[in-house]
Amino acid sequence: METAERIETLRRELRRHDYLYYVKDKPEIADAAYDKLLRELMELEEKHPELATNDSPTQRVGGKVQSAFGEVTHLAPMLSLESLMSADEVFEFGKRVDKGGVSDASFMAEPKFDGLSVELVYLHGRFERGSTRGDGTTGENVTENLKTIRSLPLRLFPEVRDVPETLAVRAEAIMRVGEFDDLNRRMIELGKEPFANPRNAAAGSLRQLDTGITASRPLDLFAYDVMYIEGEALGSQSASLHALSDWGFRVEKSSRLCETLDEAVAYHDELEVKRDELDYELDGVVVKVDRHDHQAELGARSRTPRWAVAFKFKPRQEITDVVDIAVQVGRTGKLTPVALLRPVDVSGVTVSRATLHNQDEVLRKDVRVGDRVRIQRAGDVIPEVVEVLPEGRKQGAESFRMPEFCPVSQSLVVAKGANHYCTGGWACRAQQTGRIQHFASKGAMEIEFLGEKTVVQLVEGGLVHDLADLYRLTRDELLPLEGFGEKSADNLVAAIEASKHAGLDRFVYALGIPNVGQHVAKVVATHFGSLDALMVAGEEELVAVHEVGEEVARSVVDYFGDEGNRSVIENMKAQGLELVWEASQVERTLEGSKIVFTGTLVELGRDEAKTLVEQRGGRVTSSVSKNTRFVVVGDNPGSKAEKAAELGVKVLSEREFIALIRD
Repeated sequence: METAERIETLRRELRRHDYLYYVKDKPEIADAAYDKLLRELMELEEKHPELATNDSPTQRVGGKVQSAFGEVTHLAPMLSLESLMSADEVFEFGKRVDKGGVSDASFMAEPKFDGLSVELVYLHGRFERGSTRGDGTTGENVTENLKTIRSLPLRLFPEVRDVPETLAVRAEAIMRVGEFDDLNRRMIELGKEPFANPRNAAAGSLRQLDTGITASRPLDLFAYDVMYIEGEALGSQSASLHALSDWGFRVEKSSRLCETLDEAVAYHDELEVKRDELDYELDGVVVKVDRHDHQAELGARSRTPRWAVAFKFKPRQEITDVVDIAVQVGRTGKLTPVALLRPVDVSGVTVSRATLHNQDEVLRKDVRVGDRVRIQRAGDVIPEVVEVLPEGRKQGAESFRMPEFCPVSQSLVVAKGANHYCTGGWACRAQQTGRIQHFASKGAMEIEFLGEKTVVQLVEGGLVHDLADLYRLTRDELLPLEGFGEKSADNLVAAIEASKHAGLDRFVYALGIPNVGQHVAKVVATHFGSLDALMVAGEEELVAVHEVGEEVARSVVDYFGDEGNRSVIENMKAQGLELVWEASQVERTLEGSKIVFTGTLVELGRDEAKTLVEQRGGRVTSSVSKNTRFVVVGDNPGSKAEKAAELGVKVLSEREFIALIRD
């Protein structure tokens, strides 16, 4: 047998055994026999490097050290899900589906895994890249680490079903409970800090710079959604799950197709009873409208689909004591009462504090220092006080009241609705620190080398009082600080200098305006085109912008109406701040339009084409429906062009699209 033929035979055999062992849990050969095949393949590929391929089973072996995780733009948005806590809320979801024009919907009910969500991209059946969810649009490139997970197919199985030209799969990287316990035992034996829970262990393992560490961790993978596909049409979520299984992915077998929401609720209740018996963590059930045409009809909000919800399990609870109630000051000046608790284990996590949200919440629950309380992790994540146990109250315990003056700056505290705020602004050290940390963070200005600890040093040392002071920092001022040498000081000064030329959307988000996240920042930046125009916009003008509501508009006007904030921005301009979108107004010719791209674009990259659409007020979607304005066809288009013709949706060539944009 020729070498190339032997190599391909070995790869085919090893892929089959990987699938049987890691996906089907039905191994056919002993580990020693598998290792012998793998060693033979590794030796042949080493002798004949010209025959090596990226999808070979040998590529799962960790060892590459990655300098950093690059960013990846997802082929389709990785949306979040609206969380529901009761059957009544699920039935309300059903009413919304009816009102959305879908009266005969069936539903897929699937376990909601508590792990790390990832996108897996395959080209012509070969695993091309994988990324974390990130902000839903872009994520971190963790391709090499994902390759170490044995239940991830490096090549799709074409034997049962044809392989699509392009496929993007959403999956969950998890660590099984037993494996997690073994890993933590090993960590403790080595004198290392153990992981808090299986989800943190999975996320931490997948984001290792050394893939050898990832390879040593017992990660598993469940696929549950086809985000994007070309070359084959899948009509429903249930069909997608069947297809994923056919292609070699591990798919949860207990998922159930339900004719009614009553059946979906019953499935949820059954699974909740069994959750502690499972060897992986679940925090609820995902309920999806099954048919894809129905999903397209219902559409999506900016962050969540209208055709799917997460029906959460009831949180696990424990009992402990309130040692004290402290008041925390956030970057927006909001004061939050926090219960300091006697440490207690809740679902494998040691909890020593729980937010009490605001004064009204404290008084409603009547939480007092010394009380015995029942706590839970909301959504199995955020600790909260459920109730006070009356028998534990000490005589003379006083009701909680929010302080009249900020505990950090001693500035006056004012009430706004249910919340209380410090009026100190930039004069409050807690707000200074929080605002600067947010300004430098990922997704905002992303100032490398300016971490949270460094910001604390700068503020406490009196070197930085506001954002403009960052742009005045010198190398000599940084050198006396802990952890700084000549090179690190030069690096930070250079990184701050580079941030003076960021995009307008990043800057608006970085300012930390209440209610203005990354998406809204991009919306207003695209609409107004310059910082000056945004700063003088009134509430009516802002509300007229698509996706900007009254609360967001009021927050923006209040922020730029504050003399302290305006002064900081003017000082930043004086230090050389020049935003990329300054004076670059783009006409909103595609306002509210849904655009679909299919095939390979020659003159434009996908990211560039998407940006052109979004700058003009449109939105790029992955599926064709009667609400699609037009479909742009590149080379080797998939079935979307045919779907457009069936629905009477206009089809444009790439050059016609470019001409339309220019006009």
